[in-house]
Amino acid sequence: MPTPSLASLPIRRLTLRDLAACADLSEDRGWPREEHKWGFLLTAGKGYGIEDPDGGLVSACVVTEYGPQERPALAAIGMVLVAARHARQGVGRRLMRHVVSAMGTTPLTLHATPYGRPLYEELGFKVTGRAEMVCGRFTPDGTQPAVTTRAATAEDLAAMLRLDEQAFGTDRTHIVTRLPAFADQLRVAEQDGRIIGYAAAWPNMDTHVVGPLIARDTSVAKALIASLAAHTDRPLRTDIDVRHTELLAWAKERGLASLAFNSVMTYGITELPGDWSRRFAPVTVAAG
Repeated sequence: MPTPSLASLPIRRLTLRDLAACADLSEDRGWPREEHKWGFLLTAGKGYGIEDPDGGLVSACVVTEYGPQERPALAAIGMVLVAARHARQGVGRRLMRHVVSAMGTTPLTLHATPYGRPLYEELGFKVTGRAEMVCGRFTPDGTQPAVTTRAATAEDLAAMLRLDEQAFGTDRTHIVTRLPAFADQLRVAEQDGRIIGYAAAWPNMDTHVVGPLIARDTSVAKALIASLAAHTDRPLRTDIDVRHTELLAWAKERGLASLAFNSVMTYGITELPGDWSRRFAPVTVAAG
């Protein structure tokens, strides 16, 4: 039997049954396998992929929608991968064109590496921001934070959802409600009995990723990061909006080093909704 051409291979929806194949694809491209993150994204969002007749996946990506189910207000695209043996053959472009078409008029966003950015620009995405990835072992400064933090409880959920929607600009209930199972830590900051920020730390290989990080201001964001660090022996990793210069400088003073920069890109909108001043880090760059 002749081998089908890449252009003729169908694009299909991915499910949790494809988790191992997605992790294999990550490993094939030199990324960590990240099964925990893939599982979260495939259940909270929609996976798209091209199956390889010889086994595994030729390509994959995940789309996470936000807002009303019948008319999403925003969708984030992430984990766009093409198997090394099929690279530079237009596969990623074809998959992305399919996803953009499938999303119709829904505004889109993604975090692009310098390598991926030219493809997304070709498809009509515009750079509207930047995020800096920092990672390292957090060193406390020995002072007592002025902001009170504690572990989140079920009773905090409604307040967290209100705060999150104000900062993110649209409803993320299906993400926030999954955090207790996905993350090893979920903490809130409060003042006078009112929640003024929250953050999660979820396991990724040998690190804990801090995200989402939603806070009233920089002092609250600092207190949440410090409280998460105090309850783990792993290095912390997070992706901070570069406009938060004070938080980035503080994180580096506390031991987190710069690893990379990603371009925040949008399609169909000129800027992301919500209040960026309270949105410090995404749950993961793959989901916004």
